[in-house]
Amino acid sequence: MQAADVTEWFQDNGEGLAVGVLRILLIVIAAWVVRALAKRAISRVVQRILQPSNGDTPRRGRGPAVLQRDPSRARERREQRARTIGAVLTSIVTVVIAVMGLAMVLGELGIALGPLLASAGVVGLAIGFGAQSLVADYLSGLLIMAEDQYGVGDIVDLGEAVGEVENVGLRLTQVRDLNGGLWHIRNGEIMRVRNDSQDWARAVLDVSVAYDSNLDTVYRVLEETGLALRNDPEFADVLLEDPSVWGVQSLDADGVVVRMAAKTQPLKQWAVTRELRRRVKEGLDAAGVELPFPQRTVWLREGADGAVPSPRGDASHATPVKR
Repeated sequence: MQAADVTEWFQDNGEGLAVGVLRILLIVIAAWVVRALAKRAISRVVQRILQPSNGDTPRRGRGPAVLQRDPSRARERREQRARTIGAVLTSIVTVVIAVMGLAMVLGELGIALGPLLASAGVVGLAIGFGAQSLVADYLSGLLIMAEDQYGVGDIVDLGEAVGEVENVGLRLTQVRDLNGGLWHIRNGEIMRVRNDSQDWARAVLDVSVAYDSNLDTVYRVLEETGLALRNDPEFADVLLEDPSVWGVQSLDADGVVVRMAAKTQPLKQWAVTRELRRRVKEGLDAAGVELPFPQRTVWLREGADGAVPSPRGDASHATPVKR
């Protein structure tokens, strides 16, 4: 093609080419502006939801109460959740806007989108079938963070994995159990969660006493022990209310089981239960209340002369009697 032909082509198609380039440029600028606005909106919404103001009272069920007593830890946890959720939402918005912008640019260039969309649909369908569990893991992880079901430092029960949460990711949750083992649980496989670190906990103590014990005396000892523990400065901030005696829980073979309970700060219920058990034992001993012991029926075999044979004796002619 000679220079004259090139000049003639530009004269004939220059206006259309300029309009096409301008449209593509506008599409790119519009996509960039929409992404910037979406990113800014996501950042504001996430920060507003996850970072309450200083004067606000934390909503029930949103974050463990133990974090409410530690502002620095609570702020770190909220910031971690905000960064993760914001990054995921921003990435999703970026991909969607980029795909839409690319499709519009290809349309301006005159490239047929039908075959491309069909091919992309087939590939996406194949990938979707192969990555169902992976997608479920990421969606579950996003919901866990958004709903604040648990976080780093919480004591949770996820089924077989019971222990302290060490890391919460979009795909995996890591839990350190009592024996020091580190569990890696896919978020998509978590069907239910028990969080022992949110809001409050309850220390429950079952005390077994003998059948001939005076229950009024037992109740009085338990109530006095609970009030003494509540007035102890070491446990004043741990107990959220006065321990209460719930009454007879069951009638076992060896004794009567009386239950008492106390509402405590999260993760403090086990220490309170151990201290209550020690003090209740001392109080019952001082009151003369007998703790039950296993009762068994023992059968002995006597010889023909009425004597109890020794372990090495011949008991072939012994008859069983109950003593």
